[in-house]
Parts: sequence; structure tokens; C-alpha cells
Amino acid sequence: MDYTINRMFNDATFNDIDARTRKALTDHGFGVLTEIDVKMTMKKKLDVEMLAYRILGACNPKMAHQAIEIEPRVGAMLPCNVILREVEGGVEVSAVDPVASMQAIDNAELTAVAGEVRDLLAKALEAI
Repeated sequence: MDYTINRMFNDATFNDIDARTRKALTDHGFGVLTEIDVKMTMKKKLDVEMLAYRILGACNPKMAHQAIEIEPRVGAMLPCNVILREVEGGVEVSAVDPVASMQAIDNAELTAVAGEVRDLLAKALEAI
């Protein structure tokens, strides 16, 4: 099973895809709670150069609340990470597949909620 939902953009800048990704997430009920600029962190901490790489911690409050009500410790696996990374020829956007990430928890009700979140994330990536 793949653990990410992916989309490639060949004719856009990293910053353009970042802005479009944030808008698509917002339009589909997600907020960006955290942001990690991996490129900057690697340069600062390790003096390593790398292509642009950003992790957005996205959360749909309604779905997160449902998941926490079902399984209170599921917060250890939230929010849903979405990565933007510069690759040869463009920018790739990948979102965690919540169904794959929730396989560690044996709870059919939680799996159903994860499926709904996966559908919303897939629609958001399609809308970028």
C-alpha cells in the first residue's frame, strides 16, 4: 500500500505551488497548523545544501475531533503532513495517506474516518 497521495507539477515555481497547495487545503476544510522548512533547517543545523523541501502540518478540525473521540491517543499521529519538494523538472506535492498511517490502530471506526480524510486530501491535491 502506498503511504502518500502524490501530484507532480512541471511548469510552476515552488512558491506558486506552495500558495496553491495552501489554498486547496483551506478550500477543503484544512488549516495549516505547522510548517517546517527542511531546506533551511538542514543548512542551519548540518550546513547541507538541498533542494526546496517544506512540510505542512494540515488539520481538518471536524475530522480530527471525530478521530480523537474514537481513539483519544490518535493525536500522536496528527496532523496530516503534506510535503512540497523541488525535484528535477518541477515540484512534487505529497500528502500522507491517513488510511495507511492509521493501520497501526486496530479500530474500524477510525479507519472509516481516515478514509474520509484521505478523500478530502486527494480532492485538495487535485485542486492545486
